[in-house]
Amino acid sequence: MRTLAWLAFLSASSFFVYVLALYPLLVYIAARRSPRRVSTRPELKTVTVLLPVHNGEQWIRQKLESILALNYPHHLMRVIVISDGSTDATESIAQQFSKSGVEVVRIPKGGKPLAINKGMALAEGEILFFTDVRQKLHPDCLARLVTNFADPLVGAVCGELVILDGYTEEEQSVGLYWKIEKWIRRQLSAAGTLLVITGCVYAVRREAAEPVPLDVLGDDIFIPQAVLRKGYRVVFEEDAKAYDYPTSRDIEFHRKVRTLAGLYQFVRHHGLGPYPFHFFSYKVSRLLLPYALLVIAVSSLFLNPPAAAVAAVTAQVLFYGLAAFDTAIPDGSILKRISSPARTFCMLMAASIRSVSVLFVPAANLWKTTHVRAAKTESGT
Repeated sequence: MRTLAWLAFLSASSFFVYVLALYPLLVYIAARRSPRRVSTRPELKTVTVLLPVHNGEQWIRQKLESILALNYPHHLMRVIVISDGSTDATESIAQQFSKSGVEVVRIPKGGKPLAINKGMALAEGEILFFTDVRQKLHPDCLARLVTNFADPLVGAVCGELVILDGYTEEEQSVGLYWKIEKWIRRQLSAAGTLLVITGCVYAVRREAAEPVPLDVLGDDIFIPQAVLRKGYRVVFEEDAKAYDYPTSRDIEFHRKVRTLAGLYQFVRHHGLGPYPFHFFSYKVSRLLLPYALLVIAVSSLFLNPPAAAVAAVTAQVLFYGLAAFDTAIPDGSILKRISSPARTFCMLMAASIRSVSVLFVPAANLWKTTHVRAAKTESGT
């Protein structure tokens, strides 16, 4: 029994270390030893900007102003707003930009995949630029994305989403997770190809794009994987920036549930894709992390000698205890800098467990509206 406990403990712990540290290190080494560079150069291609939106009246004006302020020849851009059954002022606000060439297409409420597919059916540009309603775009964003398509091997380009500074340690710890995620994506891109993209700022060759199944929760997984199946690369362009607002853990929890549920969907229907080792190590392994932690927790109780069990259990109690009492620890304290990331990590593990419900309930049940507030950098405080 004790030998089995050690075997389970060491196996689960090794898996945990591999997912969070060893695999990122392997990709980093690959990116440094054999970088696959992109042949970029300034190019002017026709672009169709696709903006699917449902009830986005709070953001649509600033978003369209952001698109129209792009440093890209407007005669090469076609901007299409696809209103997914909006019931607020989204459409009327968007129509105010018709003199600037913005087209508004209304479809019955059917979800983001339906809106994306409608936009792709209408698109005529060589490049499809997908973006969401909330995030502002840097003026050079589109031009920087398009430069990568000078390389004939590049089929899709993902821009960089910058999360603005939050007010609280909670919002900042959520932002820290995203910074780590972007670092891994940089290494993957340099080593060969991205496997997923950021859904609010990416561009695709029109001939490489495929319609999205209507029940898909993760177009940011399905579309790049379709591009990869056609033999193209998907690369990361960190100078193509979009800016978003910080979110609380509660909001991020629901967003991660949807994202990870989309991952379950993809694996169920398409397996591990064209790059199975990397897709498992980078994405699917995260679905398994909570269960590895459970194995670590249970096996710790049966370790021999008893001192090893005490040490393992104590470390876990301290970690989970800090996460549990995070809300009682004041912002700005040294302890908060540990407890807040610990709580965020536990939130992500809980989201992973919750996401498995997509196998048993309709996918639409996992869509939640994202509510955010202005960041420090915008409020002037």
